[in-house]
Amino acid sequence: MIRNLAFALALLLAASPTLAETGGKVGGKAAKIDCANAMSQVEMTYCAEQDWNAADAELNTAYAATKDLMKQIDAALPADQQGAVTSLRDAQRAWIAFRDSACAAEGYTMRGGTGESMVIYSCRARLTQARTADLQALSAGN
Repeated sequence: MIRNLAFALALLLAASPTLAETGGKVGGKAAKIDCANAMSQVEMTYCAEQDWNAADAELNTAYAATKDLMKQIDAALPADQQGAVTSLRDAQRAWIAFRDSACAAEGYTMRGGTGESMVIYSCRARLTQARTADLQALSAGN
């Protein structure tokens, strides 16, 4: 009987969706994952995604502040010399393409493995944090 229960439990666990597949929720409730002590690949990937999401939110804030500065610069220039906002926008679009391609390339270090997504999310977080620092320096006039 115990052997049958263990087998049934193993089948149930194997059939249940992972945290990544459920958006970090189990049974409709948010899963409590200690990212400082993530142990399983699913937890590590989830935490890497959370790091990237946080870095992306900070990037959006820095981009908005830098865009505001570029608008001020454009407003102080004659119409034929304006272009700060356009240059920033074009640079950001090119940077996003660079980040995504660079991180896809990094993902190949674990291509097809369970860690591939984690590597990509970690790369995106790292590059996004660096871009945020660049934008913050630009908006601070450094």
